[in-house]
Amino acid sequence: MTTVMTAGTTKPLRLRHEEKHQISPLEDLVLAGRLRRLFPWDAHAGRDGSYRVNSLYFDTPYDAALREKLNGVDRREKFRLRYYGTDLSFLRLEKKCKLNGLCGKRSARLTLDEVQRLLSGDYRFLLKRKDPLLCEFYSKLRGSALSPRAVVCYDREAFLYPPGNVRITLDRNVRTGLSWQNFLVPAAHPLKPLGKLTVLEVKYDAFLPDLVRQAVQVPGRRAGACSKYALCRRYD
Repeated sequence: MTTVMTAGTTKPLRLRHEEKHQISPLEDLVLAGRLRRLFPWDAHAGRDGSYRVNSLYFDTPYDAALREKLNGVDRREKFRLRYYGTDLSFLRLEKKCKLNGLCGKRSARLTLDEVQRLLSGDYRFLLKRKDPLLCEFYSKLRGSALSPRAVVCYDREAFLYPPGNVRITLDRNVRTGLSWQNFLVPAAHPLKPLGKLTVLEVKYDAFLPDLVRQAVQVPGRRAGACSKYALCRRYD
């Protein structure tokens, strides 16, 4: 695990390794069966082991976050709002950072009223909260003209392996809509940029244990860039 200091806070940002693959439905079926025998689901899992993730990404008028991702810039960041399933009582702002191939994330809770105010263009409450991340987000909204750009929804099945702090996720049914205005209405996003493909992600700290490395093996697949945000921006 690597830590770095970030602006606006004295708390170091934990950076982790993150590998991504796109896999077919058959590969998903085989891999999921194997993972269920080896690892427990995470705490968010429903009865079938999965849960819905709903995110709204922000970007500049010149699509800085999107362009930096597509160009493989070593140091980049993006902001998003997120909630799970249909539960609007748990909303948060997240800032995801990438530095020399490692990923980190900061987050801050928001109420439904605050999110609705934010989406309507009222940002003043962000400064009143005196949270470093919310203050930074306010400065980016004003200084870089960040604005909502795309909704990304998917169904996630996540597994945990404590040694190495490993988290394995299978993100299925990735979808978006033609407007970010329906972010708080999960059923309003029918477009599927990946079709039936699944995104496999493996996150870990300093090392990937051999058990996990062998468990997630998919013949012929190699780790590569796979941004769900970039994929969903295809419909702009």
